[in-house]
Amino acid sequence: MTSSFVDLNGVRLDVHRLGAGRPLLLLNSEEALELDAPVLQSLAKEHQLIIPSPPGFGRSERPDWVTGPDDISYLYLDLVERLALNNVVVIGVSLGGWIAAEMATKDDSFISKLVLVSPYGVKFAGPTERDIADIWMLPPDEVLQRKWSDPAKGKRDFKAMPEDALAIVARNNESFARFCWEPYMHNPRLQHRLHRVQIPTLLVGGADDGITPPPYTAKYAGLILGAEMVTIPQAGHYPHLEQPEQFLQHLRAFLG
Repeated sequence: MTSSFVDLNGVRLDVHRLGAGRPLLLLNSEEALELDAPVLQSLAKEHQLIIPSPPGFGRSERPDWVTGPDDISYLYLDLVERLALNNVVVIGVSLGGWIAAEMATKDDSFISKLVLVSPYGVKFAGPTERDIADIWMLPPDEVLQRKWSDPAKGKRDFKAMPEDALAIVARNNESFARFCWEPYMHNPRLQHRLHRVQIPTLLVGGADDGITPPPYTAKYAGLILGAEMVTIPQAGHYPHLEQPEQFLQHLRAFLG
Protein backbone atom coordinates (compact mmCIF):
# COMPACT_ATOMS: atom_id res chain seq x y z
CA MET A 1 0.00 0.00 0.00
CA THR A 2 1.20 3.47 -0.86
CA SER A 3 0.15 6.73 0.73
CA SER A 4 0.43 10.27 -0.60
CA PHE A 5 -1.12 13.67 -0.02
CA VAL A 6 -3.51 15.29 -2.49
CA ASP A 7 -4.02 19.04 -2.16
CA LEU A 8 -7.63 20.06 -2.79
CA ASN A 9 -8.09 23.82 -2.69
CA GLY A 10 -5.75 24.13 0.26
CA VAL A 11 -6.86 20.96 2.10
CA ARG A 12 -4.32 18.13 2.22
CA LEU A 13 -5.93 14.69 2.15
CA ASP A 14 -4.03 11.49 2.81
CA VAL A 15 -4.92 9.01 0.05
CA HIS A 16 -3.95 5.33 0.17
CA ARG A 17 -3.66 3.17 -2.93
CA LEU A 18 -3.42 -0.59 -3.23
CA GLY A 19 -3.69 -3.11 -6.06
CA ALA A 20 -4.14 -2.80 -9.79
CA GLY A 21 -7.01 -2.93 -12.25
CA ARG A 22 -10.29 -1.10 -12.47
CA PRO A 23 -10.40 1.72 -9.85
CA LEU A 24 -12.58 1.23 -6.78
CA LEU A 25 -13.16 4.10 -4.37
CA LEU A 26 -13.33 2.78 -0.82
CA LEU A 27 -14.54 5.12 1.91
CA ASN A 28 -13.61 3.26 5.04
CA SER A 29 -15.10 3.30 8.52
CA GLU A 30 -14.36 5.79 11.26
CA GLU A 31 -12.02 3.25 12.85
CA ALA A 32 -10.15 2.67 9.57
CA LEU A 33 -9.95 -1.03 10.40
CA GLU A 34 -10.16 -1.83 6.70
CA LEU A 35 -6.58 -0.70 6.11
CA ASP A 36 -5.25 -3.81 7.86
CA ALA A 37 -8.05 -6.22 6.88
CA PRO A 38 -7.65 -9.34 4.71
CA VAL A 39 -10.71 -8.29 2.67
CA LEU A 40 -8.63 -5.41 1.34
CA GLN A 41 -6.05 -7.78 -0.11
CA SER A 42 -8.80 -9.77 -1.82
CA LEU A 43 -10.30 -6.64 -3.38
CA ALA A 44 -6.85 -5.46 -4.48
CA LYS A 45 -6.45 -8.57 -6.64
CA GLU A 46 -9.23 -7.26 -8.87
CA HIS A 47 -9.15 -3.48 -8.40
CA GLN A 48 -6.93 -0.53 -7.83
CA LEU A 49 -8.19 0.61 -4.43
CA ILE A 50 -8.28 4.33 -3.74
CA ILE A 51 -8.85 4.99 -0.03
CA PRO A 52 -8.91 8.61 1.15
CA SER A 53 -8.77 9.53 4.82
CA PRO A 54 -11.46 12.11 5.65
CA PRO A 55 -10.40 15.48 7.05
CA GLY A 56 -9.21 15.00 10.63
CA PHE A 57 -8.66 11.27 10.16
CA GLY A 58 -5.33 9.58 9.58
CA ARG A 59 -2.91 12.26 8.39
CA SER A 60 -5.49 14.38 6.57
CA GLU A 61 -5.87 18.01 7.55
CA ARG A 62 -9.07 19.21 9.23
CA PRO A 63 -9.96 22.77 8.29
CA ASP A 64 -12.44 24.63 10.47
CA TRP A 65 -14.99 24.94 7.68
CA VAL A 66 -15.46 21.16 7.50
CA THR A 67 -18.17 20.45 10.05
CA GLY A 68 -19.66 17.11 8.97
CA PRO A 69 -20.11 14.43 6.31
CA ASP A 70 -22.05 16.81 4.06
CA ASP A 71 -18.97 19.05 3.79
CA ILE A 72 -16.69 16.04 3.37
CA SER A 73 -18.78 14.79 0.47
CA TYR A 74 -18.07 17.97 -1.51
CA LEU A 75 -14.36 17.63 -0.78
CA TYR A 76 -14.44 14.03 -1.99
CA LEU A 77 -16.23 15.09 -5.17
CA ASP A 78 -13.31 17.44 -5.77
CA LEU A 79 -11.00 14.45 -5.25
CA VAL A 80 -12.96 12.43 -7.82
CA GLU A 81 -12.47 15.21 -10.35
CA ARG A 82 -8.80 15.60 -9.51
CA LEU A 83 -8.17 11.87 -10.01
CA ALA A 84 -10.38 11.81 -13.14
CA LEU A 85 -12.40 8.89 -11.79
CA ASN A 86 -15.26 7.70 -13.95
CA ASN A 87 -17.49 4.63 -14.04
CA VAL A 88 -16.09 3.47 -10.70
CA VAL A 89 -17.48 1.27 -7.96
CA VAL A 90 -17.85 3.13 -4.67
CA ILE A 91 -17.96 1.23 -1.38
CA GLY A 92 -18.68 3.16 1.82
CA VAL A 93 -18.51 1.62 5.28
CA SER A 94 -20.23 3.03 8.39
CA LEU A 95 -19.20 6.72 8.43
CA GLY A 96 -17.78 6.16 4.94
CA GLY A 97 -21.18 4.85 3.88
CA TRP A 98 -22.81 8.04 5.10
CA ILE A 99 -20.30 10.13 3.14
CA ALA A 100 -20.79 7.98 0.03
CA ALA A 101 -24.56 8.45 0.26
CA GLU A 102 -24.11 12.22 0.58
CA MET A 103 -21.87 12.19 -2.51
CA ALA A 104 -24.31 10.17 -4.58
CA THR A 105 -27.21 12.55 -3.85
CA LYS A 106 -25.13 15.39 -5.26
CA ASP A 107 -23.47 13.66 -8.22
CA ASP A 108 -23.65 9.96 -9.05
CA SER A 109 -22.59 10.33 -12.69
CA PHE A 110 -19.10 8.93 -12.01
CA ILE A 111 -20.36 5.90 -10.06
CA SER A 112 -21.11 2.62 -11.79
CA LYS A 113 -22.40 0.88 -8.67
CA LEU A 114 -22.73 1.94 -5.04
CA VAL A 115 -22.30 -0.30 -1.99
CA LEU A 116 -23.21 1.01 1.47
CA VAL A 117 -22.11 -1.17 4.39
CA SER A 118 -23.87 -0.40 7.70
CA PRO A 119 -24.16 3.30 6.84
CA TYR A 120 -25.04 6.09 9.23
CA GLY A 121 -26.73 9.28 8.11
CA VAL A 122 -30.52 9.02 8.46
CA LYS A 123 -32.90 9.29 11.39
CA PHE A 124 -36.33 7.68 11.15
CA ALA A 125 -37.66 7.74 14.72
CA GLY A 126 -38.84 10.70 16.79
CA PRO A 127 -36.60 13.15 18.64
CA THR A 128 -36.56 11.09 21.86
CA GLU A 129 -36.00 7.71 20.17
CA ARG A 130 -32.74 6.16 19.01
CA ASP A 131 -32.36 4.69 15.53
CA ILE A 132 -28.61 4.31 16.06
CA ALA A 133 -27.11 3.18 19.36
CA ASP A 134 -25.41 5.99 21.31
CA ILE A 135 -21.82 4.80 21.16
CA TRP A 136 -20.55 7.68 23.30
CA MET A 137 -22.97 7.20 26.19
CA LEU A 138 -22.91 3.40 26.39
CA PRO A 139 -20.14 1.58 28.32
CA PRO A 140 -17.23 0.60 26.03
CA ASP A 141 -17.80 -3.12 26.64
CA GLU A 142 -21.42 -2.82 25.51
CA VAL A 143 -20.40 -0.85 22.42
CA LEU A 144 -17.96 -3.65 21.57
CA GLN A 145 -20.69 -6.26 21.98
CA ARG A 146 -23.07 -4.23 19.82
CA LYS A 147 -20.49 -3.74 17.07
CA TRP A 148 -19.34 -7.32 16.75
CA SER A 149 -21.08 -10.66 16.58
CA ASP A 150 -17.90 -12.04 18.12
CA PRO A 151 -16.57 -9.24 20.36
CA ALA A 152 -13.14 -10.88 20.51
CA LYS A 153 -12.65 -9.90 16.86
CA GLY A 154 -13.05 -6.24 17.73
CA LYS A 155 -10.55 -6.02 20.56
CA ARG A 156 -7.47 -3.92 19.85
CA ASP A 157 -4.23 -4.06 21.81
CA PHE A 158 -3.64 -0.36 22.31
CA LYS A 159 -0.72 -1.00 24.67
CA ALA A 160 1.20 -2.69 21.87
CA MET A 161 0.64 0.15 19.40
CA PRO A 162 3.43 2.64 18.68
CA GLU A 163 2.84 6.25 19.71
CA ASP A 164 2.17 7.47 16.18
CA ALA A 165 -0.53 4.82 15.66
CA LEU A 166 -2.16 5.70 19.00
CA ALA A 167 -2.14 9.37 18.03
CA ILE A 168 -4.05 8.55 14.85
CA VAL A 169 -6.61 6.47 16.78
CA ALA A 170 -7.16 9.40 19.17
CA ARG A 171 -7.38 11.86 16.30
CA ASN A 172 -9.91 9.66 14.47
CA ASN A 173 -12.09 9.43 17.59
CA GLU A 174 -11.94 13.20 18.12
CA SER A 175 -12.89 13.99 14.53
CA PHE A 176 -15.65 11.38 14.52
CA ALA A 177 -17.21 12.95 17.61
CA ARG A 178 -16.78 16.45 16.20
CA PHE A 179 -18.56 15.59 12.96
CA CYS A 180 -21.28 13.25 14.24
CA TRP A 181 -22.19 14.29 17.78
CA GLU A 182 -24.87 16.86 16.95
CA PRO A 183 -27.19 16.05 15.31
CA TYR A 184 -26.36 12.53 16.37
CA MET A 185 -25.15 10.39 13.45
CA HIS A 186 -27.44 11.88 10.83
CA ASN A 187 -28.07 14.75 8.45
CA PRO A 188 -31.74 15.75 8.70
CA ARG A 189 -31.72 16.58 4.98
CA LEU A 190 -30.22 13.34 3.70
CA GLN A 191 -33.36 11.19 3.80
CA HIS A 192 -35.09 13.78 1.62
CA ARG A 193 -32.25 13.63 -0.92
CA LEU A 194 -31.69 9.89 -1.27
CA HIS A 195 -34.33 9.62 -4.00
CA ARG A 196 -31.81 11.42 -6.22
CA VAL A 197 -29.56 8.34 -6.27
CA GLN A 198 -30.18 6.79 -9.68
CA ILE A 199 -27.49 4.09 -9.80
CA PRO A 200 -27.57 0.40 -8.81
CA THR A 201 -27.14 0.33 -5.03
CA LEU A 202 -26.54 -2.46 -2.55
CA LEU A 203 -26.86 -2.10 1.21
CA VAL A 204 -25.07 -4.65 3.36
CA GLY A 205 -25.72 -5.17 7.06
CA GLY A 206 -24.86 -7.66 9.76
CA ALA A 207 -27.59 -9.76 11.33
CA ASP A 208 -26.14 -9.08 14.79
CA ASP A 209 -25.46 -5.39 14.31
CA GLY A 210 -26.47 -3.57 17.49
CA ILE A 211 -25.40 -0.14 16.23
CA THR A 212 -27.33 0.16 12.96
CA PRO A 213 -29.57 -2.94 13.20
CA PRO A 214 -31.11 -4.64 10.15
CA PRO A 215 -34.50 -2.83 10.38
CA TYR A 216 -32.65 0.50 10.20
CA THR A 217 -30.64 -0.59 7.19
CA ALA A 218 -33.80 -1.90 5.50
CA LYS A 219 -35.50 1.49 5.92
CA TYR A 220 -32.38 3.16 4.54
CA ALA A 221 -32.50 0.92 1.47
CA GLY A 222 -36.15 1.79 1.03
CA LEU A 223 -35.23 5.43 0.42
CA ILE A 224 -33.10 4.57 -2.63
CA LEU A 225 -35.02 3.56 -5.73
CA GLY A 226 -34.34 -0.07 -6.64
CA ALA A 227 -31.76 -0.61 -3.90
CA GLU A 228 -30.98 -4.17 -2.89
CA MET A 229 -30.18 -5.31 0.64
CA VAL A 230 -28.38 -8.31 2.05
CA THR A 231 -27.98 -9.26 5.69
CA ILE A 232 -24.96 -11.36 6.59
CA PRO A 233 -25.37 -13.83 9.47
CA GLN A 234 -22.90 -14.04 12.34
CA ALA A 235 -21.77 -10.48 11.66
CA GLY A 236 -22.20 -7.17 13.43
CA HIS A 237 -21.57 -3.59 12.33
CA TYR A 238 -18.57 -4.59 10.19
CA PRO A 239 -19.82 -7.61 8.19
CA HIS A 240 -17.02 -7.22 5.63
CA LEU A 241 -14.50 -7.77 8.44
CA GLU A 242 -16.25 -10.52 10.41
CA GLN A 243 -17.44 -12.52 7.40
CA PRO A 244 -15.20 -11.41 4.51
CA GLU A 245 -15.90 -14.41 2.29
CA GLN A 246 -19.66 -13.96 2.52
CA PHE A 247 -19.27 -10.24 1.92
CA LEU A 248 -17.12 -10.78 -1.15
CA GLN A 249 -19.58 -13.34 -2.50
CA HIS A 250 -22.44 -10.84 -2.28
CA LEU A 251 -20.25 -8.05 -3.64
CA ARG A 252 -19.14 -10.01 -6.69
CA ALA A 253 -22.69 -11.11 -7.43
CA PHE A 254 -23.79 -7.48 -7.31
CA LEU A 255 -20.92 -6.17 -9.42
CA GLY A 256 -21.42 -8.91 -12.00
